[in-house]
Amino acid sequence: MSTTVLVGGGRITSALVAGLRRAGHQGAIVVHDRNPEKLRVLRRDFAVAVAPDLQSAVAMADMLILAVRPLAVAETVDAIARCAGVSGLLAVSVAAGIPLKKLRRPGSRLRWARALPSPICRIGRGLTAVTFARDLTRSDRNRVRKFFEQVGPVLEMAESRMDAFNAAYSPAHGYHALEVLAKAAQDNGLDAKTALTAAAHALADAIFYWRESGQKLSDLLHEAATPGGTSAATLAAMDAASYRKAIERGLAAGIRQARANARR
Repeated sequence: MSTTVLVGGGRITSALVAGLRRAGHQGAIVVHDRNPEKLRVLRRDFAVAVAPDLQSAVAMADMLILAVRPLAVAETVDAIARCAGVSGLLAVSVAAGIPLKKLRRPGSRLRWARALPSPICRIGRGLTAVTFARDLTRSDRNRVRKFFEQVGPVLEMAESRMDAFNAAYSPAHGYHALEVLAKAAQDNGLDAKTALTAAAHALADAIFYWRESGQKLSDLLHEAATPGGTSAATLAAMDAASYRKAIERGLAAGIRQARANARR
């Protein structure tokens, strides 16, 4: 039975472990973190094994998932590289913005890939982007893809596209849009519960229908926002208020932040 070791016990680790348990993952899961409270909660909630010591955690790993914050990546990778037994170990970083070249260490034979899993993997519907070092074998690439396919669809892409993907795919967009739309509906006379229900239908159910129907997004948009109708007037006013420009600027800011993290 293979053992997956996750280094870092934060939110994305919690989401991944939840999704793996939901999927009936076959294999041992071990989590290392310096915070004993995080380990206690993960062991209680998901019955994972925990390893307060990094060396002992790495020694158990058949595949290692680096799940620390971007600013902690360099320090953690150095510590992993110093551990005995890491030679030839397959490692996957889920830290946003940190390129493969920043993960390699002189003399280290860790085999690196990157993945960007969504917190929605908690319910088995997360979307994960993956990219691989050029020398990673087909077998290792398949192992990484199959691992993340347990918690949702997987997209392989060039590393140069990862920052843009990360800025665009975050569920934060959905939560933010839901909050803003519901608040606007409430400001225009709906009670809070009805406003949230209407906004959730407008976003989630419409997107679900697009995915299930197979119709073109442009056709559905034309159908829903007929000329002279209330939806057409609403969208026109939003565009006039620079809605599209705000989205473009938001994504650009997210990409800049990812690239700034990589330079630190």
